Amino acid sequence: MRDQHPYRLAWAAVDAVIWFAAVPLAQWLRYDFAAAKAITTGSVLCGLLCALVHLGFGLALGPYTISHLRASFEEVLDLARAVVLTTVVVLTVVLVAGATSAVVPPTTVPRSVPLVAGAFSVGIMLAARMAVRAVRVARRGGRTDVRRVVVFGAGEGGRQLVRAMLRDPQSTYRPVALIDDSPRKARLTIEGVRVRGSRADLARVAARYDADALVVAVPSADAGLLRDLSERAAACDLPVLVLPAVQDIIGPPTSRDLRDVNLEDILGRRPIDLDATAIAESIVGRRVLVTGAGGSIGSELCRQIARFSPERLILLDRDESALQEVQLSLTGHGLLDSDDIVLADIRDVRTIEGVLERTRPDVVFHAAALKHLPLLERYPHEAWLTNVLGTLNVLTACQRAGVGTVVNISTDKAADPTCVLGYSKRVAERLTASFAATGTGRYVSVRFGNVLGSRGSVIHAFTAQIQAGGPVTVTHPEVERFFMLIPEACQLVLQASAMGGDGEVMVLDMGRPMRILDVARTLVRRSGRHDVRIVFTGLRPGEKLGEDLFSTTEDAALTSHPLVSAVGVPPLAPAAVHGTPPASAQEAGAWMRQVARDHDVPVPAAGNRG
Repeated sequence: MRDQHPYRLAWAAVDAVIWFAAVPLAQWLRYDFAAAKAITTGSVLCGLLCALVHLGFGLALGPYTISHLRASFEEVLDLARAVVLTTVVVLTVVLVAGATSAVVPPTTVPRSVPLVAGAFSVGIMLAARMAVRAVRVARRGGRTDVRRVVVFGAGEGGRQLVRAMLRDPQSTYRPVALIDDSPRKARLTIEGVRVRGSRADLARVAARYDADALVVAVPSADAGLLRDLSERAAACDLPVLVLPAVQDIIGPPTSRDLRDVNLEDILGRRPIDLDATAIAESIVGRRVLVTGAGGSIGSELCRQIARFSPERLILLDRDESALQEVQLSLTGHGLLDSDDIVLADIRDVRTIEGVLERTRPDVVFHAAALKHLPLLERYPHEAWLTNVLGTLNVLTACQRAGVGTVVNISTDKAADPTCVLGYSKRVAERLTASFAATGTGRYVSVRFGNVLGSRGSVIHAFTAQIQAGGPVTVTHPEVERFFMLIPEACQLVLQASAMGGDGEVMVLDMGRPMRILDVARTLVRRSGRHDVRIVFTGLRPGEKLGEDLFSTTEDAALTSHPLVSAVGVPPLAPAAVHGTPPASAQEAGAWMRQVARDHDVPVPAAGNRG
């Protein structure tokens, strides 16, 4: 909070008095503490001159012309400048007056007095300001709503945050200690708050200074650092607060920017730099159809596509409630009275062909699929009907309708598949590549991993288990998965669709895989329910410890986007699907397994397309 005008004048008066008193003090020191020589006509006149000159400089140049944060760098700089200029002027006057006589006349002072008085003055002025600020901090520290925090990070972000906490009377945080991993900052003190160790010393520092929370004052902190600090803080029973990313902060960071650490921070996803021009060229003014438009990926795709002003956006799904929800998010109503809302099942080839013939889209995003691994292991025939035959129906209808671009949404489980879901999606990738080889349009697949927060995801399952009091079930302590946020995944799908080569599989960079156990622990810790247990149930049939984005036979090629790679897949003729329809669930599973793995010869991508 900044001082108002009356306070500036009050400080001007205080500083004038300090100058007036500093001159006799300097003269008393000059004459070996002789009190009789401290106060003379010369010292009084010199004191008055110093006070008047200082007020003149202070009102003209600062620190009394503008409001300062008390004892801030800016105020100290203005104050020092005024004192130095005052000292120079008064010293010049004393030197000129002294030059007219061999001895010091009674109306002047020794030449050393202005210099010593200037040093005394600036020291006392700064001490007074520091005392006032200390009193304000102490008063705020006595409030019951103030949280004592240890701040990690003594860099620029940490320095600005600590200053903001101490100077803002409305702040509910009081920094009691700093920690930083840099040895160069081991002795650093910021506004009286000292670095007391590194992250390894968190438990000791928190206990010594009775901290209530840990604040991570590193806006650029990556996921690994946040995970480590969160685990250390959890061991001390400290909540963790973080600063948003630099691009999300307007101005210097303050305590009002702090927020609780969330799962997105732990996953450490990066901002996506999109080629908006390329995406716009592929969507603006065109008719776009999205299958599975009511799902987590499909609905977000629809929302992002709508921002690029397509001529028409057709939403296709077999779930009427899901269609209503996505229409509500796009238009503000869920009347379901538009021709752009299509209730249809991709398993019904005649219906799908009729929809494509009637709507004549320029671009199709095929997001409709069954995706729950355990269910598809039990019902592989359903995976064949939807993920294989349904995809073939969509591809065939697109070819007959003359669709310009078809984007098939795939999964990382299609790389070296070991489960029915992976087999079926691998077959879908191969079918898409086949249509690229024979059709007139551009057919592309986009492969990525688990989407954080999508319907049926592990996050929803863990959250429900925690709310029920546990236990939280994890298949294996070492199982790892790639994670991506829904908006991030859809942004890269649009990017890949705009740049993908015909027949390629565009693979999105998922960052580093994360242990499912760490996700579960994070959610339990955030819930505040320390009684919730985590139990291990063992890997399910077809499940891997870790997922791969590329199979061992795929040669990834670079593209013009750093987060998108391209691979080639062997095409699979539609006749292979129509010619041998499986008669049972077992036959469906065996057929997909054989076709998905029938690619001994590596298929190169289109080459380095960067």
